[in-house]
Amino acid sequence: MSIRVLLVDDQTLVRLGIRSLLALSDKLTIVGEAQNGIDALEKINELQPDVVLMDIQMPEMSGIEAVEKLQTLASAPPVIMLTTFDDHQLVMEAVSKGAKGYLLKDVSLETLVEGIEAVHSGKSLIQPAITERVVRGLKSHKVDFESASQPEPLSEKEKEILRLMAAGCSNKEISNIMFKSEGTVKNQVSNVLSKLGVRDRTRAVLKAIEQGMI
Repeated sequence: MSIRVLLVDDQTLVRLGIRSLLALSDKLTIVGEAQNGIDALEKINELQPDVVLMDIQMPEMSGIEAVEKLQTLASAPPVIMLTTFDDHQLVMEAVSKGAKGYLLKDVSLETLVEGIEAVHSGKSLIQPAITERVVRGLKSHKVDFESASQPEPLSEKEKEILRLMAAGCSNKEISNIMFKSEGTVKNQVSNVLSKLGVRDRTRAVLKAIEQGMI
């Protein structure tokens, strides 16, 4: 069964281009299109897509605002943010609001399909925001987790913190995105590390990935 995708972008030519690209894959079906966040929320309710590809910057309601509103739904589909540029701040804000990741609009068909399949299966697509240094760390040495037991459940706020940690954000960047003091963020990061049974941020991210938490 193909994955049902809703495409959201205010530029008609961009939508047509991505639709034409995705039409080359037999793994996906475009079930509808929307031109802004308001339109997207209506179409999501109407069409019940499996995955949403959504532009970050749109008139009337941005992709970030739409993602935030989607989190109030019990069965919200995963959202991949689409952007024409690697804007760290916007991407991190989108991830903190609940987006499963992002892709540049000029990605290859293979990368786009793989990304859609990843979020459809429950994974996060933090690319390339799970930084290359984390990947290099995996390759250069075996990571031993301090605690092999199942981690304690994280609160929704702690999950937001963890997603931003995975995206490579510093405590200061997280505090700016979440409108919290740096001290509060530092305490929440410490709580996340404690619950995961690890001693540093890299191990926290790797363990969260291993456990399917992000």
